[in-house]
Amino acid sequence: MAVTPPPPPPTVNQIPSSPWPETHMTDVDEDALAHCTSFLSLQDVSNMAMTCKYLQKVAYSDSIWRRNFSESWPQQTPAFASPASGVREAYLRRRADLLQFKFSDPVVADFVTDTKPVDHILLNEKHIIFSKGPVIQVIKIDDWLSGRDSVVTLSDHSARITCMRLFPLNETSLYRSEEQWKENVLVTSSSDHCIRLWWKGSCRRCLTGHRGSVTALSDKLLGNGTGKVLASGGEDGTVRLWSLSSSGRRGQHALKATFYGHQKPIKLMSVAGHKTSILVTVTGDSKVRLWDAAAQSAVPSSSCVGMTSVPGPLVNIKCHEQLLYLAAGSSVVVIDLRTMRQVLSYSIDEKLYSFEAIPSKSLFCVGSNNGRAMLYDIRRVKLSDSKAEPVIELDGGHTGPLTHLHMDPYKIVTGGRGMEDSHVNVWESNTGALISSLTCDLEEASMDALAVTECRIVIANTSRLEDSGVLRYRDFSNASCPAVNREGDHSSKFWNPQSYSDTETE
Repeated sequence: MAVTPPPPPPTVNQIPSSPWPETHMTDVDEDALAHCTSFLSLQDVSNMAMTCKYLQKVAYSDSIWRRNFSESWPQQTPAFASPASGVREAYLRRRADLLQFKFSDPVVADFVTDTKPVDHILLNEKHIIFSKGPVIQVIKIDDWLSGRDSVVTLSDHSARITCMRLFPLNETSLYRSEEQWKENVLVTSSSDHCIRLWWKGSCRRCLTGHRGSVTALSDKLLGNGTGKVLASGGEDGTVRLWSLSSSGRRGQHALKATFYGHQKPIKLMSVAGHKTSILVTVTGDSKVRLWDAAAQSAVPSSSCVGMTSVPGPLVNIKCHEQLLYLAAGSSVVVIDLRTMRQVLSYSIDEKLYSFEAIPSKSLFCVGSNNGRAMLYDIRRVKLSDSKAEPVIELDGGHTGPLTHLHMDPYKIVTGGRGMEDSHVNVWESNTGALISSLTCDLEEASMDALAVTECRIVIANTSRLEDSGVLRYRDFSNASCPAVNREGDHSSKFWNPQSYSDTETE
């Protein structure tokens, strides 16, 4: 029996046209579009504003930003800078002021510790994590502020903690469901030759392989997708790559590769910004090597794709796109990771003790031996190996070397290492203007460590006179009482930023 073939598909001319006229997004009423944005994140609304003038008008409408304002700060009402300004400007102004700690009524709480100095400290929205010697303590902030049992002690390491990192849980084998999407896993390295992964108050993995102290961990995970790996550096000079997807408490088969080449202990590691398989490693004497984790071969040293060196002891590094910013001795150099050549070099008259940078804003800041910080604009130095003049010197009364430095697009936070120097200063990152000083009430106290994230800061101080230590935590997220600047005038040109952004860049 013959099979009748199906009829041929209709041609374009045969397809009946829709009885409805074409409708574009710009044909939708502004109020309806504004209502639709209630299902979008603030980032999505910002992206919408960049598509066309019509959607920008919708994205900037007061109804959207009034809703965002009330959701962020239910107890506050928008304060307008001028009759012509809208709710969006009021929202961005308040957000910038909070991020710059421009209020006198943050939530403040003290956590009393013993006199052993804090070696490392991390801070996020839910936890304060700090280490003293081999012991880690995790404070659950909400429970702590509510008077509930809030401290978890992690003591599986047998020697001093050398580095602590937080990575997204969803990039490891511990991730199970979307409910855990915002959770983090704590990774620590130690002089006991081990790396440990912690989650929910216990050690979930122990990675062993280094033949000496593990001295450094990568600031990010290498690679893309589900195959991301952790990089570690050791006193033995080796670089080791570990899979965080391997199962088993002892981390069997987690070691994926070992790279050889460094002759001294590795001090710092950072993942390149332009390619997630590229790892930068630096030893204490500022010898730099570049590794490609995607180019693993039978010869471990062949994964080294570049090397260079900088004179002076290493201070800190920062990767941004294809560039490496490296501070060592009394200079800051910029290296193109594609060629491993220095593209800029900044000579600074004083020995450096700290370094941070915001390359996207062409700014970097260094801390010196005399307690001052100096803010530099990269664009002002045109020639390689030339002396750099700071935009401004940040002299806030610190004694001794300025070893504690934080920098983000809104603020610079500085702290010294001298005795009786337990305060931190907060400066405006664009201008270097002093915003405020945050003090500690301990007598003859010195600062051990600080951590800053968005509107929160925690400072670890130790006082031998009072035989105790204190972690002082401040949260400006819902502060409402504006601080008064030194002249008592809120209209200072340094007091309010000249422009605001819906989103943060590096």
